[in-house]
Amino acid sequence: MNQNQPQRPQPLNRRNKGQYYEQQARSFLEQQGLLFVCANYHCRQGELDLIMREQQTLVFVEVRYRASSDYGGALSSVTPAKQRKIRHTARYYLLSQKINEAHQACRFDIVSYDNDQCSWLKNAF
Repeated sequence: MNQNQPQRPQPLNRRNKGQYYEQQARSFLEQQGLLFVCANYHCRQGELDLIMREQQTLVFVEVRYRASSDYGGALSSVTPAKQRKIRHTARYYLLSQKINEAHQACRFDIVSYDNDQCSWLKNAF
């Protein structure tokens, strides 16, 4: 291999794509004034892509990417079942952090990427 030739970038696998778009979403939201709290929170109930804070509100963010809209856009991929799973996971997060959900304002947002076009839906569900 010639040392002077630039290396061809490796194609992103599914996991790397997810991490890439989550980082893009985090940067975008921080530019909008939100503060980063946590990324990729895992528990038995599921995973939260991003947890951000906007003033006194805790914002749970689902990040979705679709290269093609052949089977619906990225936004439509957050089904009612997925929404329930995110809510359960968020509830578990609040309990694990000893945050009283009755006294903490929370919101569920979606940041979606369709063909690299970013959309932010506040209070998505």
